[in-house]
Amino acid sequence: MNIFAKFLAPKNKVFYELFEKSADNVKQMGALLFQVVQEPDFDKRQSLISKMEDVEHANDELTHNLFTELGRNFITPFDREDIHYLASALDDVADFVFASAKKINFYRVNPNDIGLHKLAEIVVQSTGEVRKAVGELRNMKNMRVITDSLVKINSLENEADDIFDMSIERLFDTEPDAKEVIKKREIYQVLESATDKCEDAANVIESIIVKYA
Repeated sequence: MNIFAKFLAPKNKVFYELFEKSADNVKQMGALLFQVVQEPDFDKRQSLISKMEDVEHANDELTHNLFTELGRNFITPFDREDIHYLASALDDVADFVFASAKKINFYRVNPNDIGLHKLAEIVVQSTGEVRKAVGELRNMKNMRVITDSLVKINSLENEADDIFDMSIERLFDTEPDAKEVIKKREIYQVLESATDKCEDAANVIESIIVKYA
């Protein structure tokens, strides 16, 4: 019976470790993004973007491992669909953060732009709050920490929407080059979408804690 119980017992530790590593990667990518928009030198930015690419690839592997564990384990720490949704949401955050940094150098945009800086700062804060919330899922003892982070992520996403709108308005008012308008607008959009993806992750976490806390 002990062997049978051990077989059926959920391997919580595996899932939590993978989620925490993925959230670590997301937070690290947010910090690297902020360095990218602060760096005036193209080659130095490219070096930072290469580091981000390595982290993004590592995160893809973690996502694959999460899905593998999901198929391997009969019992899971919380709903299988929530595990899938959270893994996908964290992967989406990493993808959009990396995409925004990559587009800056791809389009050869000067990142010395208040809109880029403010949106990147919000991404840094949002990814940090995601990491904080994910870290508390293991025990779910500090519910206030989780809920505070979820509220903060939602607030940051709303702030990003406002900054996006103001940045677009400012861009059309001050940028005479139509090509630059198109380039920067696309980067603004990807950055704002990264905050949307953080909110998606927060919504999954909220679903989990409502069911299991």
